[in-house]
Amino acid sequence: MDNNYLHICEAAETSGVPVHQWAQIESSALSFVPQLLDYCKANACGKYNKSWACPPGCGTIEEQREKILRYNKILVFTTKHQLEDSFDHEGMARGREQHTSLAVELRKRLDGAPVYSAGACPICSVCAFPAPCPFPEKKIGSIEAAGIDVTELSKAASVTYNNGPNTVTYFSIIMLD
Repeated sequence: MDNNYLHICEAAETSGVPVHQWAQIESSALSFVPQLLDYCKANACGKYNKSWACPPGCGTIEEQREKILRYNKILVFTTKHQLEDSFDHEGMARGREQHTSLAVELRKRLDGAPVYSAGACPICSVCAFPAPCPFPEKKIGSIEAAGIDVTELSKAASVTYNNGPNTVTYFSIIMLD
């Protein structure tokens, strides 16, 4: 049994959030799409220029890509959350919180390996940006702000992107040596 799988099982048990799927892939399999940052610039989530995990605080897509590709292996994992209906925004937010708690726990078990997850960094209730980040060693990057195409990520990792009606699936990646 792969050591990373054991870490995932332990983290899921500790956080109480089941992992839906996981895979380990080569970092070279990631697809970076600069156009994804257009969503960030449009400030759809309200975090643009307000978080160290989001543009412009996180750096350029080229800087993010270079940082991520320093690692050979990427651990991809997902969680799946049932929703009342496709407009269940509270259920989506609850699912994201649960997914993030698993990402934080897994990061601890993998000795602080860099983590990228869905949306802005959740470590502080209000990001210190533009003041220095008080917890850079705990910061969780944004997959989207790194320009990673999650649809292509799901294909590269052979994990399901859409798990059916009235569900939401969240993705995280962890860089491994």
